[in-house]
Amino acid sequence: MVVAGVGALTAATIWGQVTAQGAHGLLVLDVAVGLAACALLPVLLRWPVPGALALAVLAAVSPAATPAATMATLHVAQRRAFLVAAAVGGAGVVTHAIRGLWRPIESLPFAWFLVLVIVAEAALVGWGQLSQARRALLGSLRERARRAEAEQAGRVAEARAFERARIAREMHDVLAHRLSLLATYAGALEYRPDAPPERLAEAAGVVRAGVHQALEELREVITVLRDDEPADGTHPQPGLTDLGRLATESRDAGTPVDVVTRISRPEELPGAVGRTAYRLVQEGLTNARKHAPGQPVRVLLDGRPGSQVLMELTNPVGPASQLAGSGTGLIGLTERVRLAGGELDHSVSADGEFRLRARLPWPA
Repeated sequence: MVVAGVGALTAATIWGQVTAQGAHGLLVLDVAVGLAACALLPVLLRWPVPGALALAVLAAVSPAATPAATMATLHVAQRRAFLVAAAVGGAGVVTHAIRGLWRPIESLPFAWFLVLVIVAEAALVGWGQLSQARRALLGSLRERARRAEAEQAGRVAEARAFERARIAREMHDVLAHRLSLLATYAGALEYRPDAPPERLAEAAGVVRAGVHQALEELREVITVLRDDEPADGTHPQPGLTDLGRLATESRDAGTPVDVVTRISRPEELPGAVGRTAYRLVQEGLTNARKHAPGQPVRVLLDGRPGSQVLMELTNPVGPASQLAGSGTGLIGLTERVRLAGGELDHSVSADGEFRLRARLPWPA
């Protein structure tokens, strides 16, 4: 299409030269230059600058090369840097000036001819550079949009991973404690089949009630997972006020628990800190039942507004139990405490005592 258009303009230029100036003696030269110019057009696609310079040289010989040389200048300006495009445009001005000297236009003074050539070449270079800048801007916007979509997809994937981790942590915190209690009672049923029927019935009733409560707690976790505070208040999240019930459950399962609370103004404790403290104690008691069954556990809570809440849980390290731990509970607790802006560490002392200690900020 471009070659056909340039060919038509070339033919019109040659016809204009013949009719306007009667240059029949140069007709063969103009036709040859016009054909050569059209033949050089495909060269522009691979070698834009050399092709444009070759067409500029032909324009110094005959006006038949002017349409192709003009298109070549625009093509270079659209694809090369400004200095390269300006150099090609300058070459076009020089070659057209040379042609204007030996083949002047009778009705147009040379000075005005030169001014028109300079304005035309400058306009071509400016138009090409503007088109190039527009393409670059559109490409940059498309790349930015693509990058934004990729970043959005990454944020969605990260949010999903965080939500899955949160669900896993909540379910572990709720179910691990409850199921460890059930395992304790089930173990009693297994190892004491000779117990009185009423004791067996009582233990079986505790197991049944524990399973029912585990299902209820699981349902509550799924209901409130996406909100820190339930909207209807029917299933409030556990806090420091629930530590007594937690300790009673552990004592009933055979783990002596001593809870010492030195919290100043507990009514001012933020709900998130209270929930974190509850989960820490819950996980600590679960681990104690797994790895130190029957060993006494001491829980200490201390803190005041404007400072921090200290939680420390200690128990002697007992013989290895049959309930193997995966360590995910402590990993989840560490992440929970870190998200709350606190610190958690655990260690076993030289005298065989396991210590779980956490510090959480308590804003004034």
